[in-house]
Amino acid sequence: MKRHLLMGLALLMLAGSAVAAAFDYGLKARRVADGVYAFIGHTEDFDTVNGGNIANAAFIVAPGGVIVVDSGSSLRYGQQMRAAIAAVTDKPVALVINTHHHPDHFLGNQAFAGVPIGALAETRQAIAAEGDAFAENLFRMSGDWMKGTELQQPTRTLAAGPLEIAGRRLRLLAFDGHTGADLVVVDEASGVVIAGDLVFHGRAPTTPHANVAHWLAALDRLEALTREPGFKVLLPGHGEPSTSAAPIRETRAWLVWLVDAMRQAARDGLDMNEVLARPLPPEFASLPLAASEYRRSVGHLFPAAEQDVLEGRAQ
Repeated sequence: MKRHLLMGLALLMLAGSAVAAAFDYGLKARRVADGVYAFIGHTEDFDTVNGGNIANAAFIVAPGGVIVVDSGSSLRYGQQMRAAIAAVTDKPVALVINTHHHPDHFLGNQAFAGVPIGALAETRQAIAAEGDAFAENLFRMSGDWMKGTELQQPTRTLAAGPLEIAGRRLRLLAFDGHTGADLVVVDEASGVVIAGDLVFHGRAPTTPHANVAHWLAALDRLEALTREPGFKVLLPGHGEPSTSAAPIRETRAWLVWLVDAMRQAARDGLDMNEVLARPLPPEFASLPLAASEYRRSVGHLFPAAEQDVLEGRAQ
């Protein structure tokens, strides 16, 4: 039995090595609505097997070209994304949109050099300030999947409001909360809401640049979108698409619990090590990456919760 187990583990390791050696993300465009396709990332953290393929990206086939929403985590991802798009349509890419400045959503920009790349003004500033450091960090985490990847900054500033590109009418909504600037893309023709990382589905949310109060307010406005007559599909930044607001509620439940847990721990006088050691509640215990994201979030959020308690701001 032990010998068979060891052989099985060895085969799994070889399989993982083969995938990594091929540097093939295996991108398959999934049709989520008329003219709208998505690449669904793994509900994992960055590693040398998945190559950083952990976030969702999308593209919209418009009458006059293709609109790409987020470009993935590396030059290789962006190149393979372009090839997967070409398997669906021979129309040229008219615009790339970066929803926010986290690296799994914009480091594929380099594969779209020569195409307009748009983002909110604050996102452009954040990519310029932090993009190189993000790329270096992903080289450490994902290894040679990142070979050749260099920072390609957005070239066009986007703003909230209607936007017609290549004959397709979009509605852009500007929020903050997950980061300092979070762009949501609504495709009016199909009723698809591309929410970026304001929404996580079947995966614990990340909080390195979060303002949770603002994030919760953004989720309320996003949920209102799902009640509009034309709504059809919600595409989160991570996890499966949905025809309901369930992923929004899931994200909200995690954030509300997380903030309450930090405040209560601060009121109880716990130190950070004690907070890190606390078990997750049953409703979140089996959520992918819940334990690791909880630990990261303690580092991001607990010091501010302590300060609020010390200064009498916590309710």
